[in-house]
Amino acid sequence: MAQRDWRLEDQRLLTGNGRFVANLARDLAPSAAVVWFVRSSVAHARLTSLDLSAARRCRGVVAVLGAEDLGLVATPPDLSALEQTMTRSPLARHVVRFVGEAIVAVVAETLADAVDAAEAVVIDYEPLPVIASIDDAERDNVFVHPAARTNVALRFARVEAEQITTTDALVAVRLDTRNQRVAIAPLEGRSVLAQWSDEDRLTVHTGGQGPHPHRAAYAASLGIDLERVRVICPDTGGGFGAKAMPYPEELVVAHLARHLQRPMLFVEQRSESMAAFGHARGQKQHLVLTGTRSGELVATDLRVVQDAGAYPRLGAFMPNMSRLMHTGPYAIRSAAFEAVAVVTNTNSTVAYRGAGQPEAAAVMERAVDQLARAIGMDPIALRRRNLVPTDAFPYTNPAALVYDSGDYVGAFDLLCAAANVDLLRAEQLARRIKGSPIQLGIGVACFVESCSTSNQPEHAQVRVESDGSVLIRCGSTPSGQGHETTWARIVSNELGVELSRIRCETGDSDWFPSGTVTGGSRSAQVGGEAVRAAAAGVRDDARRVATDLLEANADDIVFDRVRGAFHVAGAPIRSVSLADAAAASHEGCIDRSLRFDPKSGTVSFGAYLACVEVDIETGAVCVVRFIAVDDAGTVIHPELFAGQVHGGVAQGIGQALYEEIVYDADGLLRTSNLVDYAMPSACEIPFIETLVVETPSPHNASGAKGVGESGPIGAVPAVHNAVVDALAHLGVDHIDLPLTPQRVWAALQGRSTE
Repeated sequence: MAQRDWRLEDQRLLTGNGRFVANLARDLAPSAAVVWFVRSSVAHARLTSLDLSAARRCRGVVAVLGAEDLGLVATPPDLSALEQTMTRSPLARHVVRFVGEAIVAVVAETLADAVDAAEAVVIDYEPLPVIASIDDAERDNVFVHPAARTNVALRFARVEAEQITTTDALVAVRLDTRNQRVAIAPLEGRSVLAQWSDEDRLTVHTGGQGPHPHRAAYAASLGIDLERVRVICPDTGGGFGAKAMPYPEELVVAHLARHLQRPMLFVEQRSESMAAFGHARGQKQHLVLTGTRSGELVATDLRVVQDAGAYPRLGAFMPNMSRLMHTGPYAIRSAAFEAVAVVTNTNSTVAYRGAGQPEAAAVMERAVDQLARAIGMDPIALRRRNLVPTDAFPYTNPAALVYDSGDYVGAFDLLCAAANVDLLRAEQLARRIKGSPIQLGIGVACFVESCSTSNQPEHAQVRVESDGSVLIRCGSTPSGQGHETTWARIVSNELGVELSRIRCETGDSDWFPSGTVTGGSRSAQVGGEAVRAAAAGVRDDARRVATDLLEANADDIVFDRVRGAFHVAGAPIRSVSLADAAAASHEGCIDRSLRFDPKSGTVSFGAYLACVEVDIETGAVCVVRFIAVDDAGTVIHPELFAGQVHGGVAQGIGQALYEEIVYDADGLLRTSNLVDYAMPSACEIPFIETLVVETPSPHNASGAKGVGESGPIGAVPAVHNAVVDALAHLGVDHIDLPLTPQRVWAALQGRSTE
């Protein structure tokens, strides 16, 4: 059967017919008012007065409300492990703690009216001392939350290393570095349409990563039962982990809809997104990597300080993933670890593509390069020697995380062969001898990606209609990954139905009793497995109907996937199609819904190589070649697989070379738009060569693992290592991220940019 391989979503997304909240609002709630937030312009201050009277008189204004008008109170962090005295009100009361914190909600008939009215709000501030950085927070002499009497939001207990004995001489390298704070900056910002029905039930349309966690948050904030909240996630223009849960302003929109008895629409603009939508990364790292003179990696000791921002959220937990993953794909015997997450007068940090794993790989892969130079060994040879051998799987790393399957050595060898490293080194040497102003650097990074570690279940429904068309519903909600295409491919393979006859729906909390977010590279191995199992159940049910129609013994009935029909073995002339079976069933369709419970997560592997040119006169860096080898188990859809790698690598190159959220000493945001915050365009991203190795996971029937996080995990250290490699002969052994021309040039002059 001929299959069309393009993404089924693309017809509407590329023709301007996407079902985004802002597009849907006019039809779903034509009477909706627009919400705009007045945000703090200072990093830390008491609110001494709030004058809303002039704003309330402005044209088109429906209401101008603060926290007290809505009865909003401060609540502790959602996650109980976080310091519970570090509370936050959905609209600030008494104190603001970062630039961009929402203070007042302006409700108007149009966005223009709301923005104009916001200008008339008068707020008086009494400045308070500002904790603008991790270093300030660690001193603990000024507190972001005085009631806590500390700036530590979460402390991770020290994990001591095992004592390792060896007859070989040991060498230790020490690396102090940072993984800079970055903006997540999805194409679509936050969006919420909230409306109450006559039955006093709330329906929220939101661009989120899964309806059920959002439903729980809205119900808790409003103090109502889950059954009274319905959340629908239509098309979502990127999430990357930051849209896993609603933000305080989004909860306010639902409160406003109830208070004013009118639908409310909030669509975030870019400048407020840069200030108040979650930031990511933000770690200060110290790693000691110990190895032998002969090139065996022996032990690690990683210490992390995580910037949690003013109000601790999921970002405070990122060091835990760094703990689990920092030894990467290497057979290291011992690993020590300790970490704290501290609050600062900055925007909160949240999970972002990789969620602690890119930070771990970035520091580890830099240290591996440094150890290689310390013992006079080629960094590629050092990596190959220490990769977990193929016969060691399942392999348990020092943090007790089990790697299910892999051929790390085979994938790494494939990378080196594709790159022709010897030829690249010859070109590099020639430029060094010539004294060229454009130096060549080769950087390699090996990494693992932990996928679906939470082991949370997923629901799916597959229904064959009497006309032979198929409906798929799945609890896993896409935000650009191509779920509709993937689920359709899985069902097509199971039922022999053409892709054009398959329709996929996602994102409604009413369809299934429970669910979680799309994140952690879990979709194919959990959501996809739920879809596959439901389709297999439909086929079994249809077989029973076909058995009756063919008047044959069930054991004699076979299913022809090419034709999508059942027949008696050896007699294909008379057959029963899926449509025939559905029409003949009691309900006029065949429908299966089920819940898939994963038994264990999976671990993917990647080996990346970046080739860069560095202008030693200006410090400018250009990535001229990038090769990515990924092993994520069985590949369901090669084009979507490659797309995930390409997008992730682009984000990784962005962090390595350009991106950084910058606050000054007063906590003022200096990168508040996409002019000041540098993101790569297509012009800065090279052609990405993608190669695939498949070692199926034993933990699900399809053998799939995840590849969603791989790109940024591997790309950052590959590019980082390449830039330092280009300058190593000039005495440069490390540069902190991002590798801007200023930083590179300063390193060449032996200066610091800090």
